[in-house]
Amino acid sequence: MSVSNQSELEDKIKELKKKKKAVILAHYYQRGAIQDVADYIGDSLALAQIASGLKDVEIIVLCGVHFMGETAKVLCPDKKVLIPDMEAGCSLADSCPADKFAEFIAAHPDHTVISYVNTSLGVKALTDVLVTSGNARKIVESFPKDAKLIFGPDRNLGDYINRITGREMLLWDGACHVHEQFSGEKLMELKRSHPEAKVLVHPECKRPLQMMADVVGSTAVLLKYAKESDAREFIVVTESGILHQMQKECPDKTFIPAPPEENGCGCKECNYMKLNTLEKVYRCLEEESPEIVVDEELARKALRPIQRMLELS
Repeated sequence: MSVSNQSELEDKIKELKKKKKAVILAHYYQRGAIQDVADYIGDSLALAQIASGLKDVEIIVLCGVHFMGETAKVLCPDKKVLIPDMEAGCSLADSCPADKFAEFIAAHPDHTVISYVNTSLGVKALTDVLVTSGNARKIVESFPKDAKLIFGPDRNLGDYINRITGREMLLWDGACHVHEQFSGEKLMELKRSHPEAKVLVHPECKRPLQMMADVVGSTAVLLKYAKESDAREFIVVTESGILHQMQKECPDKTFIPAPPEENGCGCKECNYMKLNTLEKVYRCLEEESPEIVVDEELARKALRPIQRMLELS
């Protein structure tokens, strides 16, 4: 796409937003061009909070992955929720099928169920309270120390929360294909090459990478740290889409994407997140499709743990 075509698309998207009373919500892992046309940018928690407070809006275009669109629809049943590419799924959500998770819960009937927001609507409907990487510690610590807890589906985030809170939550064995692939050995090489750089690590990464971090946190936490830190150089160990906002908000700082294990490239992208393109955002608004449609009964059951998450946040 040439610059002129991109500019034309941006103008058409702005016109359609105004005409159709639409807003665009974009996750930090989206392509930079999509982040630049979005009305709101954030992590999963921020997007849920924003969606729940939207007024005088008829259409929400959720530029992220499918579960984010489902969450927005549950919170805004009176609004049309669109997603640019219906194939934009989530490997972490896929790692926790609702029927298997239900069996896991049934095997531990005296446990409270805490689920990461990166899950299907079916899993949310089985859950007592949802969390994101940004509020997981706070919500887990809202339960008594001796509470029996199940945490799913991300084993790395669950292990991190167990470690920093002293809990012994039962962990579902799921993971994100992006964050699983970062290499501890290559991170050490980067640290040696950039000894002054601060290391920013997402808690979906494995424990050895977390132990090398100057800060472990959600995308919003990592961005905030980069903005407020006096450091000039940062090694970023999460999906590379966040670098767009980091560089935009800190133009005088250097951000180095950590490479994955399997090759020497300086990036790691979520294939699902990157299915969304500016052209698809335009088509989605123009045609008002693909639309997120949710099962009413599942939506009713899922609303309670979503609302509880928002209240506890």
